[in-house]
Amino acid sequence: MTEPLFLALLDAPEPGQVVTLSGDEGRHAAAVKRIRVGETVLISDGNGMAVRGPVLTVEKNELTVRVEEVRRDSPRPVKYIAVQALPKGDRAEQAVEMLTELGVDEIVPWQAERSVVRWAADRVERGLTRWRATAREAAKQSRRFRVPTVSVPMTTGELVQRIAQTDLTLVLHESAVVRLGALDLPTAGEIMFVVGPEGGLAEAELAAFTAAGAKAVLVADAVLRTGTAGVVALAQLQALAARDD
Repeated sequence: MTEPLFLALLDAPEPGQVVTLSGDEGRHAAAVKRIRVGETVLISDGNGMAVRGPVLTVEKNELTVRVEEVRRDSPRPVKYIAVQALPKGDRAEQAVEMLTELGVDEIVPWQAERSVVRWAADRVERGLTRWRATAREAAKQSRRFRVPTVSVPMTTGELVQRIAQTDLTLVLHESAVVRLGALDLPTAGEIMFVVGPEGGLAEAELAAFTAAGAKAVLVADAVLRTGTAGVVALAQLQALAARDD
């Protein structure tokens, strides 16, 4: 059975120490997951470190774990950033979930011109809370020790400025003539990829991104949904990076 993972703050843990899982996570572990004394669990700080060990005590809203092992994610030379146009329905959560499972480092919500969904000023915090909660749960489900950053939404103009700060920015577009696999990818730094909305990128958006240095690329023979295109791109980027190692 796969050992369950929970998220909590960790203060320089060492083998032999006892860690307490409390709050919402402790309540979830004790009351929902029904973790019992003697079971082995993982507790991660969400930033690449985790401890593993047996449960010593279980209370209504918390449990304690003896640290037997401290684990750390190996740092990756490339940071992957997904710019996700706001999709409708539950596709936003699906996209965040799958990107997290694959190990994306950052997700940037983008209010594209043709996005059906609009985050008005009073909806931004609610939308971010939902996306961040989805990322946390997906990281726990996939046993990842690192929860991706979900940044505040960016405008097209702000994304244009961000492009200059990356080592490579890709724009996923069905009319592109270059396939992602044909590009020379950086082996370190930041790779950002932009996923358009259901209605596609506006010509002005594509022009602004490419003028700033982004490259339009194909990731499939068919037109993919906005909720799956980024996942396909990230999987290809990771496969290409692994091939070149």
